[in-house]
Amino acid sequence: MAISSTASFSSSVFLSTPLRQAPSKHRSMKFPKPKVYRSAAVRAELATLPVLSFDGEEVGSATLDLKSAPPYTARAVVHRGLTTDLRNKRRGTASTLTRGEVRGGGKKPYQQKKTGNARRGSQRTPLRPGGGVVFGPKPKDWSAKINKKEKKLAISTALSSAAQSCIVVEEFDDKFKVPSTKQFIAMMKRLGLDPKEKAMFLMTEMSKNVILSSRNVATLKMLTPRTMNLFDILDSEKLVFTKSAVDFLNQRYGNDEEFEDEEEGAEEDENLDASE
Repeated sequence: MAISSTASFSSSVFLSTPLRQAPSKHRSMKFPKPKVYRSAAVRAELATLPVLSFDGEEVGSATLDLKSAPPYTARAVVHRGLTTDLRNKRRGTASTLTRGEVRGGGKKPYQQKKTGNARRGSQRTPLRPGGGVVFGPKPKDWSAKINKKEKKLAISTALSSAAQSCIVVEEFDDKFKVPSTKQFIAMMKRLGLDPKEKAMFLMTEMSKNVILSSRNVATLKMLTPRTMNLFDILDSEKLVFTKSAVDFLNQRYGNDEEFEDEEEGAEEDENLDASE
């Protein structure tokens, strides 16, 4: 009986343990998930901005209708436009001399042995003052290219994203009869601007008195459509436009050009159909 009980016990133990299955030759194939490509359609951002007078009173409103990149590509477009501008501003003339270009050092300073010093073959080694520079900068071309439409889209996207901090002011060129920084700072305070915060004024035309009145304000940038750039737009906390500047922005970075292109394309299609 003892032998049979032991045999039954051992058989139950071996049968209770799961048997290892040999790995199957035909394993299940895991296919990667298909990528979903979103359509990079340019959208329009419509913003209503208050129009202030020279005295700081609200006298109306203006509409800023600009093109804007989709949310998932806007940051990349603006970043590319900004880095391109900064790279193109670099002159790339920084240059250093290696130990082979530094003047002097042709004579061995002292003999190789019997001095107790470390061996040295030249005084122009990078380890000594006046010697060459290891891996120093050399003249380089830092310029980068960007498509015109992409650059325009980056500027319009930056402007539309900063619409909450934008105000429109009436033309004030004729208000400054003589240059006066004190009068200009007073106007900024009436418009709700802090002279200690960075601000940008965009004007289509700028008189000499306005330029002289504003140039002593270190936190202020006075720009025209020709000097407007992406860095100053992103670096400013407040953006101030004149009415003529808003019209320029809507014409330059708005949807008018897109509609004109569509109309021209439709006319060309009609001409082709008529010719056929």
